Amino acid sequence: MPQVFKIGSFVVFFWIGEGEPLEPVHVHVCEGTPNANSTKIWITKSGNVLLANNNSKIPETKLRKVIRVIEANTNVICEKWIEYFNEITYYC
Repeated sequence: MPQVFKIGSFVVFFWIGEGEPLEPVHVHVCEGTPNANSTKIWITKSGNVLLANNNSKIPETKLRKVIRVIEANTNVICEKWIEYFNEITYYC
């Protein structure tokens, strides 16, 4: 899975099996090795983020920190999304 960046022990990554049509821009987050059952965070057109699910069961205090870092880096995430998938759409 393409790693976007790390936040401490958490890996922020794209899942390569997104299917057709490609889902709107988002990242997955987990601690350790990326897997299909990870936390999913949507990126909005305005640069905000929305938590889709917390499948990784990241504790609330750590999840808030992870979300803040992701929101501060939405431009980087979107640039890397376009580099990897060659297109971008937004959840909202």
